[in-house]
Amino acid sequence: MHLLSHLTRRVVTAAFLAGAALVLASCGESKSGAVTADDMSKGGENAKITLIEYASVTCVHCAAFNKEVLPQLEEKYIKTGKIKYVYREFLTPPNDVSAAGTLLARCAGKDKYFAVIDQVMRSRDAMFADGTAANARPVLLNIAKNAGLSEEQFNACITDKKALEGLQARVEKYGRENNISTTPTFFINGKKFERKTGDFAEFEKAFADLGVK
Repeated sequence: MHLLSHLTRRVVTAAFLAGAALVLASCGESKSGAVTADDMSKGGENAKITLIEYASVTCVHCAAFNKEVLPQLEEKYIKTGKIKYVYREFLTPPNDVSAAGTLLARCAGKDKYFAVIDQVMRSRDAMFADGTAANARPVLLNIAKNAGLSEEQFNACITDKKALEGLQARVEKYGRENNISTTPTFFINGKKFERKTGDFAEFEKAFADLGVK
């Protein structure tokens, strides 16, 4: 069974292709430092540093960052209010699973959003255990129930055409304005952060260079 209905799968696929074209055509100045009302964030509201991550819940590299580096950033910088962390949703194959996991986090509510994103990313191996997406629906449904949603609410959430279109509009906007084509991609205070090692120490140095230790 497909995660999304045929109609909503068509919405995701068509919009995703349009967004990809915009990404390839994009060459404008980055506007990534401007945090909007649609953004999901945590940490210090008036922090000196804003770290923005563009990520997808089906991206293996995003899952690795979420498991290995983000918890360290959380303890030292986010919980203490030293930085403001913004998570911006992107879509990577399989797009229907990526969209469903993202919409589920939104449906869970702001207070549970990041916990659900964490659970989806850390359940990636379970979702694709047999090399297909066959296990994605039961895994996501279990996460939904843990977040307090019924199966009916889960089904309505992941097939909400308006929410899907809103998600894709944000993806297109990020691609167009900030030339996002891979995940995870990071911006620190509006400037793209080119990682070399990808480890926690690299972020520590970048923040220290900006006066935050």
